[in-house]
Amino acid sequence: MTDELVTRIEALGDRLAAAKAMIDKRFIGQEKVVDLVLASILCGGHALLVGLPGLGKTRLVDTLSTVLGLHGNRIQFTPDLMPADILGSEVLETAADGSRAFRFIEGPVFCQLLMADEINRASPRTQSALLQAMQEREVTIAGQHRPLGRPFHVLATQNPIEQEGTYPLPEAQLDRFLLQIDVAYPVRQAERDILLATTGATEAVVHPVFTAEELLSAQEVIRRMPVGDSVVEAILDLVRGCRPGEPEGAALAGTLAWGPGPRAAQALMLAVRARALLEGRLAPSVADVAALAQPVLVHRMALTFAARARGESLADVIAAATARSLGLEAAA
Repeated sequence: MTDELVTRIEALGDRLAAAKAMIDKRFIGQEKVVDLVLASILCGGHALLVGLPGLGKTRLVDTLSTVLGLHGNRIQFTPDLMPADILGSEVLETAADGSRAFRFIEGPVFCQLLMADEINRASPRTQSALLQAMQEREVTIAGQHRPLGRPFHVLATQNPIEQEGTYPLPEAQLDRFLLQIDVAYPVRQAERDILLATTGATEAVVHPVFTAEELLSAQEVIRRMPVGDSVVEAILDLVRGCRPGEPEGAALAGTLAWGPGPRAAQALMLAVRARALLEGRLAPSVADVAALAQPVLVHRMALTFAARARGESLADVIAAATARSLGLEAAA
């Protein structure tokens, strides 16, 4: 590792610490959630936040757009939302001289940080409108390729699928999310702090810590961080150990209908670097792989009907696979 890279990593770590402190002013008591969302953005990826309504997911995304210096838009997904409401559409306009021409009106997807609020309350047809945008950072409308903002990130919130009026996300779209982040209830002291901070006459104000250009530079630094052979092998052991069709995952043949693909290994390779950076380290460790196994893998696997009937959960399967593949317990 060169001295120049070490200097850039250390400087970026200080900036990230300042960003986290700024976010904590408005999103209180959820440090792990903040770290995972920042890790996803540092990797250039998208994140899916899963939790009950009223846990501050929307507030977090709004705060992030300010702190990271990104132009953000928000879409409230509803059952009657159409793809054109997300992507935009062409309208026929008549000029003063009587000539007619089509003009494209951009939808809210043309931004840098898109909040897809309650994404699983829209129909699968509308959900799939984001597939190309999330993968290729562009959309094709009326035969024209239209690039999106740089950087471009989707932070989607999802209500538990057991709730009324929800549709499951297609597997192809789930796989495009780098991480699935579970947002739980805050602990008692954190909830007390939330009450005092949000029900008074004034609320905390946050300021930008990054610009879009600086964030792009940070994403380039992440990809230059070195990863040891032991970490690379641990990633491969874990991902392949969760595939029922591979020799390493043969024991899960009756438990998993399918396992994670190569995109999961790519996500782990990037996310472990981001976690190390957020914790002030210059390189990731096998412990980072274990800590990120759950958010990287849980939305890329599916239980068989028999496993669901036995009451098994993906969280338990991933924890067991992590302990077996890496020789240590998954981090909480």
